[in-house]
Amino acid sequence: MKYTVTFIPDQITTEVEAGKSLLHAANSAGIGIKSSCGSEGTCGRCKVKVIQGKYLYNEKFSSILPQKHRKAGFILACKAYVEDNLTVEIPLESRLDEHQVLLEDKQGILAEKNIPILNGYTLDPLCKKIQLTMDAPNLTEIISDASRLEAELSKQADIKKPVIGLPLLSQLAETLRKGDWQVTVTIAYNGRDYEIVRVEPGHDIKPCYGIAVDIGTTTVVASLVDMERGLSIDKLGTYNRQAKLGDDVVSRMIHCSSEQNGLEELQHLVIQTINDLISKLLARNNLSHNDIGIMVTSSNTTMTHLFLGLHPKYIRLEPYVPTATFTPVVKGKELGLNIHPEGLVYSFPAVASYVGGDIVSGVLFTNISKKEELTLFIDIGTNGEIVLGNQDWLISCACSAGPAFEGGGITYGTRAMKGAIERVEIDKDTFEVKVSTIDSAKATGICGSGLIDCIAKMHQVGIIDRTGAFQDTESRRVQITHDDKLFILVWKEESGIGKDIYISENDIKNLIRSKGAVFAGIQSLLKTLQLEIELIDKILIAGGFGNYLNISDAIRIGLLPDLPIEKYEFVGNTSLKGAELALISKEAWNHAEIIGKMMTYLELSVGNLFMDEFMQAIFLPHTDLKLFPSVELHANL
Repeated sequence: MKYTVTFIPDQITTEVEAGKSLLHAANSAGIGIKSSCGSEGTCGRCKVKVIQGKYLYNEKFSSILPQKHRKAGFILACKAYVEDNLTVEIPLESRLDEHQVLLEDKQGILAEKNIPILNGYTLDPLCKKIQLTMDAPNLTEIISDASRLEAELSKQADIKKPVIGLPLLSQLAETLRKGDWQVTVTIAYNGRDYEIVRVEPGHDIKPCYGIAVDIGTTTVVASLVDMERGLSIDKLGTYNRQAKLGDDVVSRMIHCSSEQNGLEELQHLVIQTINDLISKLLARNNLSHNDIGIMVTSSNTTMTHLFLGLHPKYIRLEPYVPTATFTPVVKGKELGLNIHPEGLVYSFPAVASYVGGDIVSGVLFTNISKKEELTLFIDIGTNGEIVLGNQDWLISCACSAGPAFEGGGITYGTRAMKGAIERVEIDKDTFEVKVSTIDSAKATGICGSGLIDCIAKMHQVGIIDRTGAFQDTESRRVQITHDDKLFILVWKEESGIGKDIYISENDIKNLIRSKGAVFAGIQSLLKTLQLEIELIDKILIAGGFGNYLNISDAIRIGLLPDLPIEKYEFVGNTSLKGAELALISKEAWNHAEIIGKMMTYLELSVGNLFMDEFMQAIFLPHTDLKLFPSVELHANL
């Protein structure tokens, strides 16, 4: 039995089978709804209102929503099931909007400099085009067409015995004769040998192109690379459509195990996300999918598993073992990617279950493994990954920071999208607030950088104490409910959602736990190696979130070490930059594999070290103020 579900105000109608959830219906209609918990009914972010029609609702999850929302008729979309033709209203705060995706660093888009970003590596692309001119066969020289092609590749380009697949072989005879024995051959390195991807009649002067992709848990960014010049010529990014089925990797792993076709569903969503980006890049640059002979992807271990269709079940179960950390090179047609069917697809090697290829890619691009200076590399997200080391050794760990830095678990938390509060100023005398939002739009929520700003300023002016608890203050913005305390950031008359946007005491304590996990991870690495924090020469902050971070405020709340600001450097999306580098340099790709093998992984769940550090770090800035001398000095003043 099938029923129609109409979503308003979009006026989009979809047809779904009876018994399917409203969240599933919204996804099938192409409408993104927030769902941090992967349909477990625990996050309360997918609230909707049924205007007309009958549905089945699991009432035991009702208490997740505040009483005022229940009285207004809101229910959880993930726990409401279709029993009739329905009309459903989706409020603005439940919608998964487009993200602000980092496409450039603070120096601007690198491709505009017209200089290959090689970082000391040799320009030697993984994929290249070779124009060949061959002698036609005759009665005295009748070697096969394939052998003739192979001999010319060896003679003219020093390519020995390249692999050629059956699909290309079946068209080879006609292609050679159509080009009158002049052809353009696209070859790609498959990790061991060179493989023929494409044979075109005639001499094509168009460059060889590749695609680099950063498959993030939250966002996906694709870069179109001119392989001959070694340049990224265009970039696009969007949110990862897998977010419809869970905000973080754990919820997606649960979805794989709890749903019959969960893995296939998640793989389809990420392939669809990547293909849409590729299609737009190709259209903007007047290219065909056949022009793309190679792709390099960089992602965390779980995202790599989901991309390749490997089940991630055992990543989340002790002893936390992935199916593979080094994955094979596959062909575009095996994954249904919008590149040449015979095009090769690389995935960066991972280190362990929670330190993935995105971190290996970042270490590659930043050259940590080739420098003497002791460097701390931090990628702050739902899963905070940290690397410490230099050319002699590398050690890494991952700490579960939770989704707070990306707006998860925060009442009005949101990802970095239009209308998200990203900066907060609070007057120390009146406690009046001034906020800055992305795209200067009316405020719809508060993203990670705004949360850090907010908590730092609230502590600085005395609204909250070192535990995050509200102090007695006379301010109209401080309000008390039956189970929480609130600080109003934006009044409903000025917001973009028609409601007061506030941060609660529970929100603050969630963020303190998240920042505590990151700092505890840093301390755990240092104490394992018996190193003092002052010995760190440089701290690299990676990722989109880091690019918008206020370092001073991050130190003030105890998220980052209290070291001179000049030691900090924003390095942008190093996951993508490393993938671009690997595309244009065989030497760089080979070194990435070395990095993956040389990096030691510290499992923080073993022993008491991390938990001891964490318990000390869940204060502002820390229980040990000697670790934060500049903050202590300010407090004394």
